[in-house]
Amino acid sequence: MDLGADALGFNFYPPSPRSVSPQRAWEIIRRLPPLVGVVGVFVDWSAEVVTALARALHLGAVQLHGAEKAEQVRALSKQFSVIKAFGVGPDFHVATLARYGAASAFLLDGFREGLHGGTGQTADWHLARQASRHGRVILAGGIRPDNVAQAIAEARPFAVDVASGVESRPGKKSPSAMRALLRTVEVANRIAEREEVR
Repeated sequence: MDLGADALGFNFYPPSPRSVSPQRAWEIIRRLPPLVGVVGVFVDWSAEVVTALARALHLGAVQLHGAEKAEQVRALSKQFSVIKAFGVGPDFHVATLARYGAASAFLLDGFREGLHGGTGQTADWHLARQASRHGRVILAGGIRPDNVAQAIAEARPFAVDVASGVESRPGKKSPSAMRALLRTVEVANRIAEREEVR
């Protein structure tokens, strides 16, 4: 958080190398400074179990990375900000997002068969820009210090979500890569803002 990130994600999907236990997540969350966004990442959990853990950990948002239906997004959106994630593969259609209008944002991620995020694959940035007509877009997938400026310029996302692109090994963040990425994001955002004013 000292580097300037707006939110931290806590991954509760055990097969992921980035998975964390609820107990470990709470040890970190309770020491965070105020006004830091805290997001729980879930894959195909029931709405009831997501709600119970999100309340216990005081999560500000829940990110759904599985095959969750629009009804589940609607149910959870009554209590939390919901980020619905989609792998942008060959079968993805932007029009699908219209069914998930209760979501606070859509996370568009790179696609790799059998994986729920953390693929290291970039999403289609032009498609992500088109998707913004359905709501806020968070861009994920293969974002690194050397390509984040281009991703922001092409996709114009509401936010970027990074994992593997700033890791020294799976599950271990590299402070130098994070600093480089956040510096680049700051510059890219200023350029984007100037272009919007023109």
